[in-house]
Amino acid sequence: MDTHGGRRTAAERDAMTIEIMYALASAAFVAAVVFGAVAGPALLLDLPDLPSTLLLRAGVTLAPVVFAIRVVSVLVRFERAAQPSQPGLTNPDS
Repeated sequence: MDTHGGRRTAAERDAMTIEIMYALASAAFVAAVVFGAVAGPALLLDLPDLPSTLLLRAGVTLAPVVFAIRVVSVLVRFERAAQPSQPGLTNPDS
């Protein structure tokens, strides 16, 4: 993002807000899918206590980790894409 004297334009602020919301929404979806895939069998099937407990704990542990990784990866990718190309280097899109 091109900052003008340390200030962002309204379009830049809007783009950042949309990207943050996308990161949070997609991370919540991915975390829910991971939780469902890992802990789902324990919730839907009649499993013995030990496997059921292990699956639930694994789901509860993995979901927030996946959430955080997804948020960070989306926001880092957004910041890298916003960096202007360096002078003197050819742009692959040209």
